[in-house]
Amino acid sequence: MISAWTAGMGMGPPVEQGIDQDLLAEEVPLTDQSAITRPDCLGGDGGSVLAPGHLGDLTRYLPVELVDAVLEENRAVERRRRLLPSRVGVYFVLALALFPALGYLRVWDKLTVGLTRSRIARPSEKALRYLRRRVGPAPLKALFEVLAGPLAQPTTVGVRYRRWRTVAFDGCSSLKVPDCERNRAWLGKIQARLGWAGYPLLRLMTLCETGSRGLLGAVFGPTSDYETTYARRLLRLVNASMLVLADRGFDADDFLADTAATGAQFVIGITARRRPAILAVLPDGSYLTRLGRLKVRVIDATITMTTDSGQTLCEHYRIATTLLDHRSDPAEALVRLYHERWEVESAYYALRHTLQEGLVLRSQDRAGLEQELWAQLIVYQLLRTAMVDAVESCPGTDPDRASFTIALETARDRIILADATAGRSVHDELVGAIGLAVLDGLLPPRRPRTSARSVKAGRTRYPTNPAEPRPRKSRAITGLVVKLRAAPEAPPRPSDGSGDRRKTVTGIRPMGAGNRNRAFHLMAAEPERSWRPREVAIALGIHNYASFATQMTQWATEGLLKKIAYGAYTLADAWKKTTLTDPGGA
Repeated sequence: MISAWTAGMGMGPPVEQGIDQDLLAEEVPLTDQSAITRPDCLGGDGGSVLAPGHLGDLTRYLPVELVDAVLEENRAVERRRRLLPSRVGVYFVLALALFPALGYLRVWDKLTVGLTRSRIARPSEKALRYLRRRVGPAPLKALFEVLAGPLAQPTTVGVRYRRWRTVAFDGCSSLKVPDCERNRAWLGKIQARLGWAGYPLLRLMTLCETGSRGLLGAVFGPTSDYETTYARRLLRLVNASMLVLADRGFDADDFLADTAATGAQFVIGITARRRPAILAVLPDGSYLTRLGRLKVRVIDATITMTTDSGQTLCEHYRIATTLLDHRSDPAEALVRLYHERWEVESAYYALRHTLQEGLVLRSQDRAGLEQELWAQLIVYQLLRTAMVDAVESCPGTDPDRASFTIALETARDRIILADATAGRSVHDELVGAIGLAVLDGLLPPRRPRTSARSVKAGRTRYPTNPAEPRPRKSRAITGLVVKLRAAPEAPPRPSDGSGDRRKTVTGIRPMGAGNRNRAFHLMAAEPERSWRPREVAIALGIHNYASFATQMTQWATEGLLKKIAYGAYTLADAWKKTTLTDPGGA
């Protein structure tokens, strides 16, 4: 073995050299060699090999006892005394996530420069690389699962709607990884309109608590799998105390049914292409229907915004929710609640562009990428925990006012100043140095604003859609009006002329004008009658009988109709009820 320090053969002071990660102790029992028996991070003496095992002020949320327990559970504890124990490896990987632009040795220097009492050896890059491999991704994944969960108290501003804790699903597909053979074998590459993408991409899916923006869970993998595939793996974290928010990418019938089966409520956007049958119209203009076999309430709204420059913008939203009572949950309140879904977008911005600085991940194989991304999620969750603790020490403070950038920069500084802990008051000890910095730099209350969605990691030279009506730069909103579009009691009359004119419709389609709703109202007048596709088509004025017969077959598959004989249908039992608000309704 090469010693960490050599005497220089009498030619001056000791010279620092690269060291190997193993240090064999002679004639010492194995229990004394094991790092797991030395819980003190800095050790009783300044020269402990475990001294680099810290994360500055974030160590208060990730104590060494927790790291040791996770390492032992995942059988990642070193079997003999090493100069680079596994505990140090965990904290080193987390430090890499805090300093994504620095190399191994620079990050190691930041971990050890503040340990003034220590004489810590400086390992080689090869030893640190082997240390990462020895630790592996499993302990980091287990640590994140321990740390993940709701962060805010029930009384914290912005984290609840009525009695439910609001959480949001969304995915991020812009995590770039090095373009090497092993990464391409796992993730592949995306083919864009102008050619292949420059880097393979990871898809990250998280369940985020709105308000605090803390993570309840996360999964990731290739972009070839759909967002709902990843989100379904996180449904085990959803329970009856939660209200789930999601955009229209999650409006698949089976996913909505699986979400409702957890006991949680949801407010999820659905695409304008969907034209469900209107079963009952509520006084506020929303209507009751079924998506698949799930009873939901659909709200159509037009939001008109006026910016400080005088520009007027209109956007249309269609929202499905399991909150069926219009009296306790007004439609306008749910439309405004849906906006809270954007909290998860802010979380991704902090993770991807503030913490990671928009850089490509550094690992060149699957195990390294998994370890690196779990480490980033851990660091993100630790920072959010420190921010929530800080704002909750001042009751009534909105977590939106806490700056992620301030928390991140303070955490980086505290790693370098690892020993600077003297002279703190009781309050300072409760919130820590990061919390103090966050409270000193609270942002002003959030102001409503709007801007065009721009691609931060685009594959073309055009970051925004040229036809985008919203302003390129963020503008303050001076007026906002939510107007609900009332559903019609009866289907509107079809337009004059023959042929299928659905593809020529521009703007907003009138509600209830689709064949599904017209057929439902026709058959609901005689719910026990057996109908043939030709009879329904003639009654509705549809000329393409074969195409309409195919539609009715699809509706039977979706649960709107029940096929009772060859070419004969009747209304499904669930659709024969005039209301969906009865407690016994399925």
